[in-house]
Amino acid sequence: MPKKEDPKKTNFIRQIIDEDLAHGRHVRIATRFPPEPNGYLHIGHAKSIVLNFGVARDYQGTCNLRFDDTNPHKESQEYVEVIEEDVRWLGYDWGERLYFASDYFEQLYGFAVELIEQGLAYICELDAEQIREYRGTLTEPGRESPYRNRPPAESLDLFARMRAGAFPDGTLTLRARIDMASPNLNLRDPVLYRIRHGVIHHRTGDEWCLYPTYDYTHPLSDALEGITHSLCTLEFEDHRPLYDWVVGNVSVPCRPRQIEFSRLNLEYTVMSKRRLTQLVDEGLVTGWDDPRMPSLAGLRRRGYTPEAIRTFCERIGVTKADNLVEMAMLESAIREDLDRKAHRAMAVLRPLRLVIENYPEDRPEALIASNHPKDETQGARLVPFSRELYIDRNDFMEEPIKGFKRLTLSGEVRLRHAYVIRCVGVVKDRTGEIIELRCTHDPDTLGKNPEGRKVKGVIHWVSASHAVAAEIRLYDRLFSVPEPGAGGQDFRTDLNPDSLHTLTPCFLEPGLTKIAPGDRFQFEREGYFVADKDSRPEKPVFNRTVTLRDAWARQGKS
Repeated sequence: MPKKEDPKKTNFIRQIIDEDLAHGRHVRIATRFPPEPNGYLHIGHAKSIVLNFGVARDYQGTCNLRFDDTNPHKESQEYVEVIEEDVRWLGYDWGERLYFASDYFEQLYGFAVELIEQGLAYICELDAEQIREYRGTLTEPGRESPYRNRPPAESLDLFARMRAGAFPDGTLTLRARIDMASPNLNLRDPVLYRIRHGVIHHRTGDEWCLYPTYDYTHPLSDALEGITHSLCTLEFEDHRPLYDWVVGNVSVPCRPRQIEFSRLNLEYTVMSKRRLTQLVDEGLVTGWDDPRMPSLAGLRRRGYTPEAIRTFCERIGVTKADNLVEMAMLESAIREDLDRKAHRAMAVLRPLRLVIENYPEDRPEALIASNHPKDETQGARLVPFSRELYIDRNDFMEEPIKGFKRLTLSGEVRLRHAYVIRCVGVVKDRTGEIIELRCTHDPDTLGKNPEGRKVKGVIHWVSASHAVAAEIRLYDRLFSVPEPGAGGQDFRTDLNPDSLHTLTPCFLEPGLTKIAPGDRFQFEREGYFVADKDSRPEKPVFNRTVTLRDAWARQGKS
């Protein structure tokens, strides 16, 4: 588990925990991260993971990983494995504390029997539509089910027959008997069990045709595991009275305390599982690991590090108030992390051939280039230099605009790690497009400044005869506005048409063929990049993680 980064950090949840410990309500702290295995985790889940595992770490407690697997027709073992991989990737380990709500199905059934015996639950024959109708509204109380006063013995018999498969789907439910006039709709006799035939649970198979609801299962799972503080997002605040009612009316070993915090809302993306699924299903992205997606799989493929995501989650803090977090905060965290860690390399994304006329054709040389200008311990590499090079097309202007400090006709510029060169001519094709630059170099400027003149610009390059052709994918924000779908419009209309540009062929220095998927680099003057899973030695593929600076802020779009 990652080390505690700030021993003085606090928030309202930690203040509650400190008070509970000070008053002797608990002698140890136990939390849990309880995902449903029906989809991929995203950056919002990361906030919860960092919070729950971080609290357990800082209080020398425990944090369970528990899958709330009570909806089998949407769940699968694939999602279980993906979620475990994501949590481990973030740097957290649950040890032996891996649990499934399905582990408790028999105990949950027994607790339901307790509620029936106490007259606190009953078998209802209203269908789903009738239950909604009887429920009432926020301004009108609900109506009691005609089966609400069914004798416990009759409900017990029906409940046992439901388990045995005697009734078809939708005909009977087990409902809590609480208060149909409660201003909290969650307390108006909520459904606790429903019949589900013909589904195969990823762990229990077809053993059960009777499945508990989330609102019933979750608090009891917490109690059975000895959780002290059940941390969840604000949408569950109205469910807390039901949480307390459930654990308060059956014979569980402890009564956890539910505490709600604000969920993560991040600019230029969506967090709704429904909307994310829609993007995948409609082919608007290439999958859950598309590097534009806020899923942890997508962020990992984009080149984000677990350290950067943890730092981001720590920085945004934990509050009770909903807010919209700037995407720039997430991008700043990864820039800072990769600035420290990523080796530097040269890659030409928009190649333009350059010939050094006074450099020998048969004398390539190996120049020394630092892997990290701020950290000599990361070593150096040899970069081949020859008469013919590639530079970036954006680094040359035949008729420069004011302030342009790169290569111009008759102008000088320094080649990174190499010589000062001067452009003496251009070669154009029939359409007038420049296809080649003719230059000379000053052989006395390797590693030192020219005498008697200043050269302001520095550009990157690769040797044409040694360069490796590659595909570069320039990823940007998935949406073009901070709040996609604001005002009730279709969120898909806010998709950013420039969220991906694929460049090929690009040219890399030859050392970049010896990389593995997931290796990260700073391509000098371009940004931070990661080798994609599609990358091969004969054809590297790199994804842009983030630009060197916040281009959106400069453009007034942030």
